[in-house]
Amino acid sequence: MADGRTVSDLLVERLSAWGVERVFGYSGDGIDGVIGALRRAGKPAFVQARHEENAAFMAVGHAKYTGGVGVCLSTQGPGAVHLLNGLYDAKLDGKPVVAIVGQQASTVLGSAYQQEIDLQRLFGDVCAQFVQTAHAPEQLPMLLDRAFRTALATRSPTCVIVPHDVQSAEAPDEQAHEHGVMMTSPGLRPARVLPYESDLRAAAEVLSAGERVAVMVGQGAYGAVSEVLELVDRLGAGVTTSLLGKPVLDETLPFHTGVMGHLGTTASAQLMQECDTLLLVGTNDPWTEFYPKPGQARAVQIDIDGRQLGVRYPIEVPLVGDAAETVRALTALVKPAGDRSWREKVEGWVSRWHSIAEKRAAAAAEPLNPQHVVRSLTGRLPGDAQVAVDVGSVVYWYARHLRLPPGVPAHLSSTLASMGCGIPYGLAAKLAAPESPVVVLSGDGGLQMTGLAELVTVAARWRDWADPRFLVCVLNNGDLAEVSWEQREMESEPRFATSQDLPDVPYAKYAEVLGLRGLRVESPEEMDAAWATALSADRPVVIDARTDPAIPLLPPNQPYEKVQGMYDGLAAEKGPLARRAEAHLRRERADEGFTD
Repeated sequence: MADGRTVSDLLVERLSAWGVERVFGYSGDGIDGVIGALRRAGKPAFVQARHEENAAFMAVGHAKYTGGVGVCLSTQGPGAVHLLNGLYDAKLDGKPVVAIVGQQASTVLGSAYQQEIDLQRLFGDVCAQFVQTAHAPEQLPMLLDRAFRTALATRSPTCVIVPHDVQSAEAPDEQAHEHGVMMTSPGLRPARVLPYESDLRAAAEVLSAGERVAVMVGQGAYGAVSEVLELVDRLGAGVTTSLLGKPVLDETLPFHTGVMGHLGTTASAQLMQECDTLLLVGTNDPWTEFYPKPGQARAVQIDIDGRQLGVRYPIEVPLVGDAAETVRALTALVKPAGDRSWREKVEGWVSRWHSIAEKRAAAAAEPLNPQHVVRSLTGRLPGDAQVAVDVGSVVYWYARHLRLPPGVPAHLSSTLASMGCGIPYGLAAKLAAPESPVVVLSGDGGLQMTGLAELVTVAARWRDWADPRFLVCVLNNGDLAEVSWEQREMESEPRFATSQDLPDVPYAKYAEVLGLRGLRVESPEEMDAAWATALSADRPVVIDARTDPAIPLLPPNQPYEKVQGMYDGLAAEKGPLARRAEAHLRRERADEGFTD
């Protein structure tokens, strides 16, 4: 319609009413009406990704770094299918994302038309909380409002499907007052949620009775730092975190054991193995075999979502409530720990872990030890930086070796654990705060999967950023290292080279071709200099760190039978890589006091 407002114009206006600043997506004929309305309005800004999957990752990243709703957009058919992986990332990590998806004209649906897919069925699982199609113009405001409210209320992805003929239809009267037309309005304010006083007292009794208290915090403890630390101190407890909770607390605290789980620390494993009381705050970490044994510890759990309570460990007192206020209320009720011997024991484990980690990172490798690559960033990371981490072996080194300055956010695809999230997350962080430097830690598998394409987006956009620093450090070992080590550990199988070998890509040269800066690093001395150069560069930098695939991904404090598969797999492999990997494995096991 040349002169009048269309449904697409109304949709774009509604996005602005919900405070949306940018929409991540890729255009196509099925969503052209909305694309045109975005052009006419000038806001929200449209961010063109290289692939719809990456656009969805960017929307999840936006939600994680800003705390707001991420919005992604695609055309029908293949574009819609491509959104799924990023939307599942939002679902599994509990982040609000709204997907706006085009569809063929209503008149052809059911005819097996080109690119026709049953989109409600396609999105029915990932957007289980809300997925609807706008069959008439009058529906659109109501559906969009419900999608946003549901995404925020349930911390999950939602989807609104808009057929092409509805997009281009005349915008309805927003003040219509008649039967069959739903009038809604944008906006949602969070409520204050607190447990009953009787439940708080019951939880305080459990915690006060504990002699060896462990507190595990997750992403739900953001905004409750001072409250958690006060309660931890009152209980004389040791503290650990889930992977998503790593940025919440300062890891230099002497009683902070680091990340828990398969990729966690020896100190966190000891904390879980020896505690008699467990407090979980805003965490749903799936590594249940690293929790205390059932019956070992009495447990209290705090979560804003009652569906998460008691699903990882038997909980004696489940508390539904906001983390900060609930922890504050608990602190006023618990008895201070008189005996600090447990705290001293925890601090001894932490000190021992720091020595182990330092020794491991300093071990010689061929050519570079990936642990050193990540550990050498500690102390150099600016206090206003934002960190994005791709999925793979790099997550182990991030979890164990990178100490984030207090307040520095770091995010990754944790529960879905999808490779390829790193640079899309980093772009979302940078676009939300262009004045802050961004550091992306990636493996070569993740970079080849999506990162090389999205470096094109970085190259196209960096000149508009107030701070041009966008660092990508790729651990380039030519191997899908996490898969290789999982194959050995879990299957007692040798590495399958045809499956795990990766093509050699000159990442630094590729960056230079795009007009960015590229650095190739092959020694520890060069690594330290590379971080300094990249953090002072006048443009984005790709560091191609040539790392050793023989460094083991060793779970902490495991008996021999739990790691025997690694030895068996390496024995079946033969060759210099296997011999070097076995030597590293024995050395790291010895660090923990095992003689295999």
